[in-house]
Amino acid sequence: MEVFKLRPDDDFIRLGQLLKAAGMAESGVEAKEMILDGRVSVNQKTETRRGRKLYDQDVVSCEGREIKIEK
Repeated sequence: MEVFKLRPDDDFIRLGQLLKAAGMAESGVEAKEMILDGRVSVNQKTETRRGRKLYDQDVVSCEGREIKIEK
């Protein structure tokens, strides 16, 4: 499982931003399509909201990769 560290001043990151930052999506449009296609889950539940806020200890799964959010 990969780990994504939030910036010290941030309490969360939005799902679409994480997909881009982690290199899972090349653009916001691609991230949106992945999410709307049901290919992304947060804490083992399919997530369809690109703006979903991800906090410390959330786990995002997409296409065989898992990323854990850490503060």
